[in-house]
Amino acid sequence: MPGENLTREEAGQRARLLSVDAYEVALDLRSAVGGGPTFRSVTTIRFRCAEPGAETFADLLAPSVTSVTLNGRALDPAAVFDGSRIALAGLAAENVLVVDAQCAYSRTGEGMHRFVDPEDGEVYLYTQYEPADARRVFANFEQPDLKAPFTFTVTAPAGWTVLSNGAQDGEPEAVDADAATWRFVPTRPISTYITAVVAGPYHVVRDHYSRTLPDGSVLEIPLGALCRKGLAPYFDAEDVFTVTKQGLDFFHDTFDYPYPFGKYDQAFVPEYNLGAMENPGCVTFREEFVFRGKVTQAAYERRANVILHEMAHMWFGDLVTMQWWDDLWLKESFADFMGSFSQVEATRFTGAWITFANQRKAWAYRADQWPSTHPVTADIRDLEDAKLNFDGITYAKGASVLKQLVAYAGRDAFLEGARRYFKRHAYGNTRLEDLLSVLGETSGRDMAAWSRSWLQTAGVNTLTPQVTYDAEGHVTELAVLQEDDPARPGLRPHRLAVGLYRREAPGGALVRYARAETDVTGPRTVVTELTGAERPELILVNDDDLTYCKVRFDEGSLATLHEHLGDLTDPLARALCWSALWNLTRDGLLPARDYLRIVGRFAGAESEIGVLQTVQMCASAALAHYTAPERRERATLELAGSALRELRQAEPGSGHQLAWARFFAGLATAEADLELLRGLLEGTAKIDGLDVDQELRWTFLATLASRGAAGETALDAELARDNTASGKRHHVRCLASRPSAEVKEQAWAAVVESDALSNALAEATIAGFDQPGQRELLAPFAPRYFEAIERIWRERSIETGMAVVRGLFPHLQDHPDTLAATDAWLEAHADAPPALRRLVLEARDDLARALRAMDCDAAAAEK
Repeated sequence: MPGENLTREEAGQRARLLSVDAYEVALDLRSAVGGGPTFRSVTTIRFRCAEPGAETFADLLAPSVTSVTLNGRALDPAAVFDGSRIALAGLAAENVLVVDAQCAYSRTGEGMHRFVDPEDGEVYLYTQYEPADARRVFANFEQPDLKAPFTFTVTAPAGWTVLSNGAQDGEPEAVDADAATWRFVPTRPISTYITAVVAGPYHVVRDHYSRTLPDGSVLEIPLGALCRKGLAPYFDAEDVFTVTKQGLDFFHDTFDYPYPFGKYDQAFVPEYNLGAMENPGCVTFREEFVFRGKVTQAAYERRANVILHEMAHMWFGDLVTMQWWDDLWLKESFADFMGSFSQVEATRFTGAWITFANQRKAWAYRADQWPSTHPVTADIRDLEDAKLNFDGITYAKGASVLKQLVAYAGRDAFLEGARRYFKRHAYGNTRLEDLLSVLGETSGRDMAAWSRSWLQTAGVNTLTPQVTYDAEGHVTELAVLQEDDPARPGLRPHRLAVGLYRREAPGGALVRYARAETDVTGPRTVVTELTGAERPELILVNDDDLTYCKVRFDEGSLATLHEHLGDLTDPLARALCWSALWNLTRDGLLPARDYLRIVGRFAGAESEIGVLQTVQMCASAALAHYTAPERRERATLELAGSALRELRQAEPGSGHQLAWARFFAGLATAEADLELLRGLLEGTAKIDGLDVDQELRWTFLATLASRGAAGETALDAELARDNTASGKRHHVRCLASRPSAEVKEQAWAAVVESDALSNALAEATIAGFDQPGQRELLAPFAPRYFEAIERIWRERSIETGMAVVRGLFPHLQDHPDTLAATDAWLEAHADAPPALRRLVLEARDDLARALRAMDCDAAAAEK
């Protein structure tokens, strides 16, 4: 659509020209129940123009516009609206724009998403806008630096719950017997992308938070938690409120700035594309955080992290917002860091830094080695760039860098800088230099130099210990070698710790007996504090995970991990070792068979459930992508055997038992293993303590379906047993996973040739289509992928386009021919949209990495 992809230059020109005083948005959502495709949206924008007589445009993505009025003058909609922009000419110093439009309900999770619950036929609505989909719901100036107060009015079916950012203003006013109008108090000045409306027959739980402020006044915050009625029996709102109150206490203590947005509602909504969104006063989450079955503590930790991440955004992002998407990290990196920081400081999840080291950093390391990597503060040319910038660099690397900053500048200086930042820029917009200014004030450090090294360069450094010993076995010199990525040259200053570990006695625990904290600033840094130490069995660079780097091992340390990883008692040190071993495997330096052997030997002793589940996920990836093809079948049987052994030995009813059950189910291929899954489903087999609830039933059925051991009749029967939104997603995924050419053709057509599926069902279909054990069945679709993706990108929304381009890339056709076909597409489509090329480049890099790792694994067999 012409003009749909707003550029940075256009946004800058408009920001220099305009100041927005207020929005009044009236939405009529009564058509949602009848299945109508559109709803009425009437927007009044009051704004000023610095150059009277100038022209600009407002943003709107809508099927039709009924009327446009500028300063009382009616404009011809056909002349001024092109489908994405409303042309505004002859502006006055002070202006009033009124746009009456018919906006479309969405099934892609963008704009006003409509969901019909298959369980009871109820309709649920919610909005999701970031970075620029508010224009799908109301006319606006869609860029983060044109903030304004918003006043929402919503007409909807009577009896619904309707929420927005502001508190409800009085009782709903009856329109007729079937509908009412809700009015909401004006918000503080906020950006368009964090406005929100949630509407439907939601199940609501209420609570309250109060706090006495330093001036003696009392801050009162009404709390709400919502989910669909069908999920109400599973909704543990009490735990959600517990974490919420702990977070509010922590952030008030830490930021010294009262929560600025009145009430605090948290809605768990269906078919959500993201983890959550920080709409002030009306946070939205994916409803999968309402657990229908038994989950491990890692799932509760993850939910708490997301709750606290979004809460941190109330300050980092909502109160103070980046000027343009280049500085997206100013909110996302901070929220990611603060999510873990507040968990450790304020909640029961005191091991959150272990999870951060093992999971979030893995995301960052992967993204930072793609050809599309970018500095934490990025070059965002337009909205398509912005959409793809919600990535492992902006979130996890940025948070890792902030963790390094705390070590570099000091915790107190870092937090005092945050406090000054909020007070200085409240309700405004900032850039990198605004943050660096306050951090320089509080730390006394050269923040410009730090920023150049950490925020304005891309790539990850590799740190390796180099050690020599004397005849008595004492360290004569221990140095840390720093290497850069040849494709992204540049060494960084690291404030880190080096730990020395040894076993206390033969067969005993592997514990740290010496530690030194030091600055690594060049290609080789000697750690003088460790000279003279007794010979270690393990040297761990970046002990305590203070910096962001890939860790390597000296030969002796790697040998120790092969034999004694399970003896390492410190859970963070163990998580760091697991992470380093995985990076070695991904880099084609450790054969996949060796990694899988270590997993089979030591994963069963892993005490941290989140680390265990990450290790299991990595093992599955190593098996599918990094194991030599001729060894995959044997390796699968070996790993399944290890998983079944651990499942039987795990404590009955424990989270570890559940994790091993899910892992085993994903690996089962032997007839005896499939028979066990069937028996557990039918009740003819039993493992003490293992509750085969509905979610676990679908897990087992997914494997049976993909192996050809459960057909459509069995899957339909399971859907009848679980005729819910969750059950429907599982059913669709299982149907698409069956090993049949006809099934694959149907799945492909449903996603590629049609846009009838909702975002959630398209995602489930893609997940079912793509099965590691079905490479031959999937081979014919590889050339069709390259024929289709440019059309998909052109015709679908960016969210759907991303899901298809990423999800259907033929990564299971892991041979050089696929790499050559990818290169040929890239060469022939040099002028394709940059965001599309980025996705293909990333997939190509993953494929090339897999081929190198398979070669490494095959070479190991020859030794």
